[in-house]
Formats: sequence, C-alpha cells, structure tokens
Amino acid sequence: MSACSIIDKLINRITELSAPIVLGLDPRLDQIPSYIKEEASNNYSDTLQAAAEAITIFNKAIIDQIYDIVPAVKPQIAMYEQFGPPGMHAYLSTIDYAKSKGLIVIGDIKRNDIGDTAKAYSNVHIGRVPINSKELEIAQTDFITINPYMGLDSIAPFFADCKKYDKGLFILVKTSNKGSGDIQDLLMANGKPLYIHVGSLVENWGKDFIGNHGYSSIGAVVGATHPSQAVELRKAMPHTFFLVPGYGAQGGSGKDIKDIWTKNYGAIVNNSRGITGAYLTPNYKCTDKDFALASRQAVLDMKADLINYISI
Repeated sequence: MSACSIIDKLINRITELSAPIVLGLDPRLDQIPSYIKEEASNNYSDTLQAAAEAITIFNKAIIDQIYDIVPAVKPQIAMYEQFGPPGMHAYLSTIDYAKSKGLIVIGDIKRNDIGDTAKAYSNVHIGRVPINSKELEIAQTDFITINPYMGLDSIAPFFADCKKYDKGLFILVKTSNKGSGDIQDLLMANGKPLYIHVGSLVENWGKDFIGNHGYSSIGAVVGATHPSQAVELRKAMPHTFFLVPGYGAQGGSGKDIKDIWTKNYGAIVNNSRGITGAYLTPNYKCTDKDFALASRQAVLDMKADLINYISI
C-alpha cells in the first residue's frame, strides 16, 4: 500500500463526512451583507483594501460554519484578483484560514501556458518560488484547476510539482457553461467529440498518480449541466476523479449527476453562490447577521438532495 496521496486525503475526508461537496468561495460584493461592507469602508474608505477586508470577513465567517460538514473549499481567483493586491491578499488569507480549519483547498485558477511561464504558474499555486537559497510557498492550495488546450508540454511543469509536493490538478474536460459545446463538442476525424479525446488524455496523464482508492490526483472538471456527456466521460475515465461544477444556481441537481458516481463516489460537487448567497433567497429566512448559518443549512440541504440519488 502506497503512502496516502492528496486524492486519497480528499476521498477519505469525503467518506468521513458523507459529503462529496466542495464549497465555491466566489465572493461578490453585492452578496456580502451591508454591515460588513460598511465596517470595512469605515476602516479603509471606499478602496480596494475595504473590498478585500469585507471579502475576508465574509469568507471566514462562512468557513467557521461549514468546515465540519464539507471536506473542501474552492476559491475562484478572478473574484479576488479584480481587487488588485489587496484582493490577492484576501485570496491567500482565505486559503490559509481554510487550511487552519482542516479543509482541503482547490484553487480555481484555470491557468496554462508553456515553458517557463507554465512553471511560474505552478511555482505560485502548487509549488515553491525560488529566491536565492530559499524556496518559498506562496499559496497552500492542495489542487488547482488548469486548462489543457496548449497540450502536454503546457501541463508537464505542473505534474513535476504534483509529484514533488503531493498536489493535484483538475483539468478542464467538459465545462458546465452553455457555450462549452462550441469547441468541446466538435467532432474529430474518428467521429468522437473533442471532450472525449481530452478526457482520454487526462486519464492517461494521470496513470502515474493513482492513489490507494484507485483514483488519480490528476482529475477532471466535468459539468453537472451536461449529464449525458458526463456519463460518457465516466466510462472513458475510470481512474479519474471528477470536480463537478454547475450544481445549484447553474441548474444542476443530484439527479443530473447520479450516473457518474462509482466506488468511493468518484466525484466532488461544487456549489458556490447557492451556499454563500443562501441568506438572500426566500428559502432561508434570516437576518443579514445570520448569513453564515444560512450557508450551513444550504450545505445540509444539498447533502440531502445528493442522498436522494446516491449512496452516502
């Protein structure tokens, strides 16, 4: 039996909590309670620092309410980058706080390039940044999302850091957005759609990263909004663990993803604003100050929905 890899740690935590759920931390200022924004503005005026402060307070309050019922969180980096250096500080602070609570962190960065640029992306997000005689860790992310459309040489630098530091990847294969078919569904010369070809590549790339549960630390992003394609990909990718976006606000439900579950679940389902913005919906009647409690209840409701369709 090999040492416990990062994918094993994720699966073990999913099993312990009976919750194949990842909370997407994609903060939007219009979804943050007014009293938090007002306090931040009082301290920093209407500045980027005020926005970053509000985001950090909001994220930490939600993490405090959900860390014991979900195994992982997934901050989307663009929602932080837009607020400049203070926003990136909020991103890294959110990751650090999540890790302090025992959560596995998936950095939703969707980066990719070739050569030294790819290596630089990997250094920042899953590796180390060399500075003279030292190597410094910037982000404590356990997994990151990346784009495969520049080919293997753009992915290889990430593989090296996955091996060295026990990290993982979720590679875009069939995304949840409506326009994904514009490219991903194009038929190749063999009559198969491009997403199947990419999925087969990811399955092959992950062979050297198989953990004790039979899944690779090199996973795939497969949207809940395309259930028939997801079933095809599950057949083509038996050793690939899926990160499944599209649940909740994008229309996906437990019913849409029930056929991709296999031994040890085989997937983790993302829900972002359906949880973080739950307090704004009619289903959760509460005051602004109870927003984090509403998020906790939304997680429990999502788990109940999944239980209707899969064995937990």
